[in-house]
Amino acid sequence: MSVRADAAALADDLVRLRRRLHAEPEIGLDLPRTQEKVLAALDGLPLEITTGDALTSVTAVLRGGRPGPVVLLRGDMDALPVTERTGLAYASQVDGAMHACGHDLHTAMLVGAARLLAARRDTLAGDVVFMFQPGEEGWEGAAAMIAEGVLDAAGRRPAAAYALHVFTAGAPHGVFTARAGTTMAASDGLRVTVVGAGGHGSRPHRAQDPIPVACEVVTALQTLVTRQSDIFDPVVLTVGAFHAGTRGNVIPDTACFEATLRTFSTETRARIKKAVLSLIEGIPAAHGLRTEVEYIDGYPMTVNDPAETAFVADTVTDVLGEHRYQELADPLPGGEDFSRVLREVPGAFVLLGAGDGATDNHSPLAVFDDAVLPDGAAILAELALRRCAAP
Repeated sequence: MSVRADAAALADDLVRLRRRLHAEPEIGLDLPRTQEKVLAALDGLPLEITTGDALTSVTAVLRGGRPGPVVLLRGDMDALPVTERTGLAYASQVDGAMHACGHDLHTAMLVGAARLLAARRDTLAGDVVFMFQPGEEGWEGAAAMIAEGVLDAAGRRPAAAYALHVFTAGAPHGVFTARAGTTMAASDGLRVTVVGAGGHGSRPHRAQDPIPVACEVVTALQTLVTRQSDIFDPVVLTVGAFHAGTRGNVIPDTACFEATLRTFSTETRARIKKAVLSLIEGIPAAHGLRTEVEYIDGYPMTVNDPAETAFVADTVTDVLGEHRYQELADPLPGGEDFSRVLREVPGAFVLLGAGDGATDNHSPLAVFDDAVLPDGAAILAELALRRCAAP
């Protein structure tokens, strides 16, 4: 039978696994229940399995029956601090946690790929590393797994690496999409505390009010982006949290805000960091106040190798038909820590439409369609089989 036909036969098992994962989501680097479910799903397969020390990762190596290169397949496993409001029968049973980004689907698809490839072990020309990763959502899980040796798990470096990511919007349902070059933005963080001196709200001249100064900084940051950035090399700066004060008649000592900065080129990333830090320190200083700044260098840009991206396109169209693949026109402003792997190994990060487009990933109402699971598993398996067999 074909890989796709065998994947279809696994559909019920993959759906059950995905829904068990969805109902019991875990956040960050420590996902013991998720790890347990993955290990149970891989039990009995001819895999060399190791688990992480600093995180609850699972690395599984399948040794092919014939010599060939190593291919790495990644599936992230962590959830988000979101309270689910979908009303699904298998909705999250954990308060304040939800698989709102589809990582439960990624995990199930990677398990499916492991089962499909294990059944073809004798004809597999090379080795496959299955990278089950915690902590993608801002926890540097990929970096931790790389530090613990995932790229050397097979005894030699992978020749190629691939990851699938489902989206509820941005790609037609069931369609795989990718682009050569920059695919996802670099994502950096910013924590700012404007330090003044508190006092009574009736006598602001006797205090050093940090709130209007912090507000001025936030507004100036938006102006900085529009006035100092090329629209064809964009910057996305979002202030997502602002905290100050306790009551309306009390001037606080401090005002704090947090922001993310997303960029699409190395040059702009470095330039905007310098400009942002200068502005954040300069405006409060002009008012006689002090600033405490933490700039967090986050995920780098996710850059797809052109040859590997073309290989993905050829594989999807050959297995599923031309209507199931389209080129991604523009990079996405989200960040992705598979970028850490792609800095070390040529490969591709591939999107898969899995929703109705009504909500976005990370929404408490996000619903992903289980129907994409077999084809996702089949494409991961086919990428490994064909890439291992490539000269």
